Amino acid sequence: MHSDFGTLQALLKRRLQLIADHEFRDTDAAGHLAALQQVSELISAEHHRLKPLLPGRLSHFLQQASFSKALDFLEAMD
Repeated sequence: MHSDFGTLQALLKRRLQLIADHEFRDTDAAGHLAALQQVSELISAEHHRLKPLLPGRLSHFLQQASFSKALDFLEAMD
């Protein structure tokens, strides 16, 4: 994996963790939604920052919000 992609990979993993955190969602739906929105915005900012370095397929996944596919792509690069 390209060394600059570590933050992006961590953000994508964090998003999946948030989605899977049903207790958080059930006890604080608004907070859960805000956390998901925040991590999505951070992913978008990382995509924009890294765009010149990203392989076309990875950029496409991020542009289409196919975040699981983007994470799979990054993990396959390792």
